[in-house]
Amino acid sequence: MKKAKSSGSKTLPKGRRGPKTMDEYLARVPEPARSTLEKMRAVIRSAAPAETTEGIGYGLPMFKYNGSLVALGAFKNHCSLFPMGSSVLNDMADEIKKYQVSKGTLQFPVDKPMPAALVKKIVKLRVAQNESKKRR
Repeated sequence: MKKAKSSGSKTLPKGRRGPKTMDEYLARVPEPARSTLEKMRAVIRSAAPAETTEGIGYGLPMFKYNGSLVALGAFKNHCSLFPMGSSVLNDMADEIKKYQVSKGTLQFPVDKPMPAALVKKIVKLRVAQNESKKRR
């Protein structure tokens, strides 16, 4: 697991009203990052339960299922997947070692989505974590 450098600035210019929906966020992201995040979105939707909702949290596109599940973001020099639980990253240290990792964030190139199998595994782990919290 590589330690990430500063995440840089978000894609949105300062002073601009933040997006209210995931579609609005993605519409503001320049290519190739937009296509990358749209592919990631589709993989996340395919792995998440049908009851999962989309929205904006912390200014980022977020998926919710029994609480925060995962979020995505586009930045100047990379895109990020936020598992919303750093324990997932700790549990998957060997599988994510080729990515930059910073405080619960996996960074990947703006023009290359993470492998679908890896994203699905992260989503399924987060679903299991959120379901176990609900049972308590």
